[in-house]
Amino acid sequence: MANIMQPRLKKFVKDSLSQLGVEINRAHRRTQVVDTLVVSLKPEKKEIGEVLLSYVIEPFLRKPGQHIGTAHTNIWESLQIAATFLELGYGVDVVSYRNESFIPEKDYACFVGARTNFDRLSRLLNRDCLKIVHQDTAHWVFNNQAAYKRLLDLQQRRGVTLDTISIRIVEHNWAIENAHCAVVLGNRFTIDTFRFANKDIHRVPISAPVVYPWQEDKDFERCRRNFIWFGSEGFVHKGLDLVLEAFTQMPDLHLTVCGPIDHDSAFKSEYQRELYETDNIHTYGWVDVASADFTRIAANCIGLVYPSCSEGGGGGAITCMHASLIPIVSYEASVDVGDFGIILEHSTIERIKHHVMAVAQLPVSECRDRARRAWEFARERHTRSTFAANYQAAARTILGIDRTEASRS
Repeated sequence: MANIMQPRLKKFVKDSLSQLGVEINRAHRRTQVVDTLVVSLKPEKKEIGEVLLSYVIEPFLRKPGQHIGTAHTNIWESLQIAATFLELGYGVDVVSYRNESFIPEKDYACFVGARTNFDRLSRLLNRDCLKIVHQDTAHWVFNNQAAYKRLLDLQQRRGVTLDTISIRIVEHNWAIENAHCAVVLGNRFTIDTFRFANKDIHRVPISAPVVYPWQEDKDFERCRRNFIWFGSEGFVHKGLDLVLEAFTQMPDLHLTVCGPIDHDSAFKSEYQRELYETDNIHTYGWVDVASADFTRIAANCIGLVYPSCSEGGGGGAITCMHASLIPIVSYEASVDVGDFGIILEHSTIERIKHHVMAVAQLPVSECRDRARRAWEFARERHTRSTFAANYQAAARTILGIDRTEASRS
């Protein structure tokens, strides 16, 4: 029987792999096509000029009624940046930040671009074009140095060298040098990594894809010993290794891990025991922030632990604050936490343990108060409506619109 079935099994595997290759090639071709498109938008009022936007093009290609994704804040933010300039009377040409073949064929009043491809495009634009770099990470020199330091620290602690998939490397670019000014999503940490360039920097706090109601019935007594790590790829970069090692030393406290663990097989293998064989650590995997699963997980936890080594705005941490979680974050997470959250003095296992245990021992009334203030802060500073208002204010300042209108009055 085995000999009879073997050719069939081989054919099935061959056909399956062949189909998989077809699907991968199709996806690759779709990405290539998207990366060469240009979407041209016109304002409702008389056009006063044109803007080139090089950012996330996919949301501009949606079918009518198609949902805007919640996987990353930049999907909606790209739409809003275009909407801002349309409202100000500019036409907008949108290209993907990955589009390396686009050659400007007209004069633009303004260029807004992510760091990727900014250098190339800035050299091709008319000399009087105002260039604004949209910085959604810390400067690449700081980011990459900090990221490799995390890999080195892990190597020294555990005797293993993980690959760069476990960190987030930012490509070398001179976007800030080639720009007239910058818009930054993060706080003072991120801004300070660009200070050297002596350019005007305008902070527009990052948005959040979902907001949640305050959970009046949340049982803070029951959940105050439960914490969450929430993040995307780059687990060493974002401090998951440190958090896992800290919680193995705190068996009375619980950690839920929400992130795409399967995307990094080497990290998953190295931390197999902590992730899957430790009673107080519960690995959930990736979870959609718009899902009932995320709401349920947040309702059962008191705080977020997120000791990232470099961020451009800490969107995941902001989402968790919206979900009424007390933030315990690194300074480099680039998140303002007021006096309701905790900034780690150093992202070490000992400091993580110290602050996690301190939060777990807070009176229930203080747990509730801090969670409420985290929720209120996120709603006041980090929503789509506040992003829209802040971006328009920044754009008007950069373009000198308020100054021009004041001189006419």
